[in-house]
Amino acid sequence: MAFTLGIPKISLFGAGCVREVVSQLGSIQGRRPLIVTEAALIKLGLLDNLLESLRQGGYEPTLYDGVLANPTDTLVEQALEYYRQSGSDFLIGFGGGSSIDTAKALRALLANPGKTIHAFEGIGKVGRIGPGLVAISTTSGTAAEVTSNAVIIDTSRRVKMVLIDAALIPEIAVNDPELMVGLPAAVTAATGMDALTHAVEAYVSVAAHPMTDPTALAAIRNIAEYLPRAVDNGRDIEAREGMAHAQFLAGMAFNSAGLGYVHSLAHQPGATHNLPHGVCNAILLPVVCEFSRAARAERFADIAAALGAETRGDSAEVASHKAIAAIRALSRRVGIPAGLGELGVKESDIAGWIAPAQADPCTGCAPVKASDAQLVELYRAAL
Repeated sequence: MAFTLGIPKISLFGAGCVREVVSQLGSIQGRRPLIVTEAALIKLGLLDNLLESLRQGGYEPTLYDGVLANPTDTLVEQALEYYRQSGSDFLIGFGGGSSIDTAKALRALLANPGKTIHAFEGIGKVGRIGPGLVAISTTSGTAAEVTSNAVIIDTSRRVKMVLIDAALIPEIAVNDPELMVGLPAAVTAATGMDALTHAVEAYVSVAAHPMTDPTALAAIRNIAEYLPRAVDNGRDIEAREGMAHAQFLAGMAFNSAGLGYVHSLAHQPGATHNLPHGVCNAILLPVVCEFSRAARAERFADIAAALGAETRGDSAEVASHKAIAAIRALSRRVGIPAGLGELGVKESDIAGWIAPAQADPCTGCAPVKASDAQLVELYRAAL
């Protein structure tokens, strides 16, 4: 079986490890990083240690703090102009997936002058490696710090463009649980369920293989153990660290095995209604799993066990149902909304989402191919 694995050259883990970033920058050319982030993170003081260590190391950082929860093509163009005007020469994405994806988009544009971000939608369209990229995660969900993926909204089409290219993988990834302790419970839950979606979709993907299976299952086990704790007590550093590990492991898995219809379907309401990606994933995950369960019963049985369900003596058929029940129970436990309807989605929205969902790059690894009519029913079940 032929497959490809791609991960950052250097990955830093553990409480306080953000202070060690400067010691790892020797492999990256440049002295003037543009830090791509959100204004709220600056106000919270989360960048203080990084900025201090960079300046002490002789670096001259500049901050771009205009990142939105769902970054757009226009935002990326604004950030690109800011990069050029500031005289920056490498990139640091600091925050959740939105900040890191924006930094990845900038990297693609800087490597390919004259093109717009739309040119890179799909798989393998970036090609060239741009300026050095450091990705510092402040959530435990997207795994943007480890993957070759970036998601940017095309404002004219109101569609999330998925960019997938090894050239987007950061040189340095950082997961410091001290940066995650202030994350609100609702965001912790949403990002944690995003990580679970990554792991589950990777494990049942048609492209799953012996190098992704162990990481996907390990991520699921960690999420089952640590996500409720992190939601209940954001200052539980052990839980935060366990979720950081889970995020990274799930990212390693789906970066090679791919995803599926949960992401393809979740991208659409995220684009048209500006909804949190992790919440959309969490709502759609059990619905899509029900649809594909029979085709991957043995794998869903493994997922049930990893989630802590009692499956001894069960057939794969019986255990596979327990996986979906366990996913629903975990969503309820961490406070995920019951359906997309609670987020303002209406049945009349669905028709416009079907074609872009089918065209989404994530669709290719789904274990069961769905018709347009079946996608409509999946959306309805998630309302």
